[in-house]
Amino acid sequence: MSILERPSDGNLRQQVLQQVRSEIISGASGPGAMYSVPSLAAALGVSTTPVREALLELARSGLIEPLRNRGFKVVTPTLAQLRDLFDMRELLEVHAAETVALKRKKDLARARAMADEVARAVEAGDVADYLEADRRFHQAFVEATDNELLTESVMAFRDKMRLYGISSDQGLERQRESVAEHYRILDLADVGDAAGLRTLMRHHIRSWEPIFTEALLAASRNDSAPVANGLRGLRQ
Repeated sequence: MSILERPSDGNLRQQVLQQVRSEIISGASGPGAMYSVPSLAAALGVSTTPVREALLELARSGLIEPLRNRGFKVVTPTLAQLRDLFDMRELLEVHAAETVALKRKKDLARARAMADEVARAVEAGDVADYLEADRRFHQAFVEATDNELLTESVMAFRDKMRLYGISSDQGLERQRESVAEHYRILDLADVGDAAGLRTLMRHHIRSWEPIFTEALLAASRNDSAPVANGLRGLRQ
């Protein structure tokens, strides 16, 4: 397939962005791993433009940093940063959940569809699809607040968090538990149970903290990360 027959650069950029972000936040590309624009572009058979744009956006989010004449290096997170992210996520996402619950009119159809996608990903055992579906679920849910700034803030903090341990036994079990929690979140929001939703949302967020913390400590002890010079095949 020629480059002219491929999706637009914007679509390719988004696909590269999603896949690299998934690799980084899941810990598949650990601290110190390198991403090379020419290597990624060559591996995918595309121009360097969408690849560079995707990596620059991830650099702006703090997941990677550019190194002169070398590429982009996966930034090593700290436990303090992880704790701060959990604190900010709880603060913002609990507030968002209460806001949705107290709205008289709310449309949660898209969030419910995303909850179905999460369930399918867990059933299939596809961690990458789970990560993306879970992200879309929470974005759709927070968007129901009709507060663009709140949505941007919530997603910015979520995108900075490293989900190390997501593929561990504990992480896989937590994924399975989250499926039912997503539907319960929507049910509580539908009936306007702000108190119940507040409690559930805190649990939904904080239950991941010990899993991520343990895995991050292990990753920090083993910082001989491989060079990340390829991706799964992009959906054409």
